[in-house]
Amino acid sequence: MNTEVIFVDKNVNKEETYTQAVDIIRKGGIIAFPTETVYGLGADATNAEAVEKIFEAKGRPADNPLIVHVDSKGAALGCVEEVSENAEKLMDAFWPGALTLIMKSKPHLFAQNVTANLKTVGIRVPNHPVALNLLKRVKMPIAAPSANTSGKPSPTLAEHVYHDMEDKVPLILDGGPTKIGIESTVLDMTSEPPVILRPGNVTKEQIENVIGTVRLSAEVLGNGPKSPGMKYTHYAPEAPVYLIEDDSKLIKKAIEYIQGKGKKIAVLSSAEYPEADYHFPLSPETLYTSLRKCDMTDADLILAAVPVHRDDNDFMMNRLEKAADHKWFS
Repeated sequence: MNTEVIFVDKNVNKEETYTQAVDIIRKGGIIAFPTETVYGLGADATNAEAVEKIFEAKGRPADNPLIVHVDSKGAALGCVEEVSENAEKLMDAFWPGALTLIMKSKPHLFAQNVTANLKTVGIRVPNHPVALNLLKRVKMPIAAPSANTSGKPSPTLAEHVYHDMEDKVPLILDGGPTKIGIESTVLDMTSEPPVILRPGNVTKEQIENVIGTVRLSAEVLGNGPKSPGMKYTHYAPEAPVYLIEDDSKLIKKAIEYIQGKGKKIAVLSSAEYPEADYHFPLSPETLYTSLRKCDMTDADLILAAVPVHRDDNDFMMNRLEKAADHKWFS
């Protein structure tokens, strides 16, 4: 199929801008669209055949559940059961926004390949005008993981989506760069106290200011992951990524050692290293773009400089550990 890109002015709310996208989803197709976190690959969350097209386009494992996007708190409440007072407090505090809540789903509402055959579903209201305009027009919940090849860096620009999804998806709504650039925080509300399964822009401290104690997941999977990003290597470019302490002497020694082996190196860090063959900035906003830029080089190895003192709730560290498959350079 040919992939069409439609440029959408997020400040203009025109019916004709969304007509084609709405029509594709209602007919069981898939499209890519922007959210405030990353670009999503969306399909009707109640249609198993439509959702299967997401898995096919991404090459995504079938036991990896999808997050469902809706246009309002009211729409979310119509999709789930046993909503606690704390869950409603979080909806009021952070929606629209980058917080996904895992709750008990209504029976027989969502396609089983959305929930990976679990009785729970992850759901959120995105804080992006294009996403909200689409959801309000399509009038159905949209299952939407990140619009990238499974395991690769998530897309923060429409051109990233096009690179991965050309001829796999009929339409990309280009709403410009995403604002946050990191996937949503995922909080399991079926546990007591609630558990952060995936850290994101909404922090543990912010959540606890609203509902009290929450735990961080040790990523013990049990019968299967309740959240995306828990089981498989994610966010990885083609060249292997290694973590290294953010110490200039150590990094310079590593660059010298690797180049001495006749290999080219890319360094991701907040400080510049002209000794490296390639250098790209490292911050929450630039993480995925920098990882993707590494794929445009002939680097044999990528070093990601991380702080000596790390926070378990640091969402950037979480993504880097998965990109590196927990490998450290030594």
